[in-house]
Amino acid sequence: MLAKINNFEIDLSKPIDISIPLTNTDENPIAWYIEKPVIEPVVFGDWIGKVSEGKSSTNFNNILFNPHGHGTHTECLGHITNDFYSINQSLKQFFFFAKLITIEPEKIGKDFVITKEQISSLLNTKSEALIIRTLPNSKDKKSTKYSNTNPPYLSEDAAIFIRESEIQHLLIDLPSVDKEHDEGKLLAHKAFWNVKDTHEVNPDARFNATITEMIYVPDEIEDGDYILNLQIASFENDASPSKPILYKI
Repeated sequence: MLAKINNFEIDLSKPIDISIPLTNTDENPIAWYIEKPVIEPVVFGDWIGKVSEGKSSTNFNNILFNPHGHGTHTECLGHITNDFYSINQSLKQFFFFAKLITIEPEKIGKDFVITKEQISSLLNTKSEALIIRTLPNSKDKKSTKYSNTNPPYLSEDAAIFIRESEIQHLLIDLPSVDKEHDEGKLLAHKAFWNVKDTHEVNPDARFNATITEMIYVPDEIEDGDYILNLQIASFENDASPSKPILYKI
């Protein structure tokens, strides 16, 4: 099935899913020092909400998870502000012209950092969304336990460059755009959203811009231009689990 979006023709029958599914197994990725998700049937006395247990006509599970620590998620500036802002209110459009680039973070001291120079050399077309795939790109990213591993991150200058390039939606295959232990500075988050004061947010902050973390882009997906469909669940929360889908143009 073909469709035209922003004058670009895409084949809706050939989606490229770059999200990581959420499971209650040890295969689930984890960040920020929490345990794996819990997916289990509701229990009322002797009744168990699981068909295979023979006491229910339906499967009826509770799910306990954290969107920031348990897989692909999309967040708004409410992630770092004193006042409440919801991703469900911030993200009102869902199809975007996107650029996929691949970068091997530079070793700077004990860290691996995505720099402004690396991004500026690759971001050579006007896009609404930027997708960053980092190297190495092992399938282990889909089950990595990130806590206390000091993963690569985005430099503040790189985040400023992305903002000044008018990228509204940033997607990355890391647990955060910021350094794991950064004393709460959150330099890249603040730079991308143009948040100068988290307690009294400046009027020119980017209320409709989003960051999506913990994606996975397989090696066979080529760098270049795509149409992005950024799907979220309707959570009134600073972040939601999400399902970014790419379409070849």
